[in-house]
Amino acid sequence: MSWLKLLRIDPFLLILISVVILASVFPCEGEVKVAFGYITKAAIALLFFMHGAKLSRENLYQGLGNWRLHGVVFASTFVLFPILGCCLYVLVPSVLTPGMYLGFLYLCALPATVQSAIAYTSMAGGNVAAAICSASASSILGVFLSPILVGLLMHTQEGSTDTVDAIMAIIMQLMVPFIIGHLCRPLIGQWVEKHKKLISKTDRTSILLVVYTAFSEAVIEGIWNQVNGWSLLIIIGLSLLLLTVVLIVNTGVARLMGFSTPDEITIVFCGSKKSLANGIPMANVLFPAASVGMMVLPLMIFHQVQLMVCAFLAQRYARRIT
Repeated sequence: MSWLKLLRIDPFLLILISVVILASVFPCEGEVKVAFGYITKAAIALLFFMHGAKLSRENLYQGLGNWRLHGVVFASTFVLFPILGCCLYVLVPSVLTPGMYLGFLYLCALPATVQSAIAYTSMAGGNVAAAICSASASSILGVFLSPILVGLLMHTQEGSTDTVDAIMAIIMQLMVPFIIGHLCRPLIGQWVEKHKKLISKTDRTSILLVVYTAFSEAVIEGIWNQVNGWSLLIIIGLSLLLLTVVLIVNTGVARLMGFSTPDEITIVFCGSKKSLANGIPMANVLFPAASVGMMVLPLMIFHQVQLMVCAFLAQRYARRIT
């Protein structure tokens, strides 16, 4: 077993960090920046096209009946998280800078991640069919709900978030490729299932392109004058706190409402995740290029924190069920 597995560190996170370092040392500027902008937009469109092609309607239909469970998951993702994000305002500016706070607000507005939520639910012995339905539906709803939440949460801070324009931009750049990909599933579905590893690499390459472009702009605008080692420790600590509160609330609500253990597992893991795969491309659409780096920094750190904590929690559930 490698040291990465022992520490439960996602290797992709190390690649992301390497890209951030690369952008810090060699930021793209001028004509290179313009070229990277076009390539990034094309990569994001391809990313969501493949998301649509991977979505199986059969799996969605299989889990649709458990509406109480889905209601709890959606409330956690789109209500509990934003409320907790707003509570962090008491830490501004004594602990959090305004930019870091907005990054946490953006994190709290995002939909749930699909792959890791399903993987951890399966590992822990939860209701996988319901997890597939909840996570997939959250990802789709997030395309519409997240820009609205961003507009509501950040209106008082920024005053310039145009929710209608944001939703239209999201629809054109993310939702349209997603729908086209899903409509093409009967034609390319088998190929997609056969080449999952290749598609996964395509997804991650798209995210890396967005991160490089975003942090290049952020470095030029002086992000490392705003963020230091102490700031990173604060973000890690608050990510742990945020995740812990959500996990405790979701577990308590699931038991209070009388859900079975498999359903409780699904609620815990689907209701506590935030999507890096959706969040980084969406930030590239919603925010000015100079602010994208700061917006996604808490998300990148929370992504790793949720993977490490939920891996430990999934193993505990699995032992309990056994």
